[in-house]
Amino acid sequence: MAFLKEACVEGLNQALNAQELGADRIELCANLDVGGTTPSTSVIKAVLAHVQIPVRVIIRPRGGDFVYLEDELALMEDQIMTCKALGAEGVVFGVLNKNNTMDIKATERLISAALPLKITIHKAVDETPDIYEALKTLESLGQNLTLLTSGGAITAEKGKHVLKRLVALAGNAIEILPAGKIDTENIQALHEYIAATSYHGKRIVGKLD
Repeated sequence: MAFLKEACVEGLNQALNAQELGADRIELCANLDVGGTTPSTSVIKAVLAHVQIPVRVIIRPRGGDFVYLEDELALMEDQIMTCKALGAEGVVFGVLNKNNTMDIKATERLISAALPLKITIHKAVDETPDIYEALKTLESLGQNLTLLTSGGAITAEKGKHVLKRLVALAGNAIEILPAGKIDTENIQALHEYIAATSYHGKRIVGKLD
């Protein structure tokens, strides 16, 4: 069974290399050393102008936790609108409450700003107390979302049992996008166990620089 490979990239050169190496989709970030933040408008524009595969842009105003103040949420809305205007396929974000449960109100607000773009809820979900409850919450929103997760573990390998169950529970309602040190060496074995339709990684199609 074929599966989609989403390459996590930082900047235009990595995006072009990922495309050349066979990536099916790109997650575009800046500052991957802090887990990724929103790239500049000029970088987003350049990547969209030069690659032919779909691009989803991370919407994250800073590193650190995923509990955002009102001015940060407003900035995220603005960044989403910029991505929409520039022609990105989708956006990637995640918002938590102080107790690390999903912030549903803020999530719905950002989803509303993003539609009709594709929407990925990122690994903030791995910090929630109950990842299965988080999945139910996302399903209740009634949107065709993608959930980027390593199953609450440090790597997809360590979280593969949870990832397999998430794929089974989500069915066609939500695309489970396993992540966490997935590369050209381990993707096939992980796929044979997890059986997801898509996978995410910095080196999922090889080294990008």
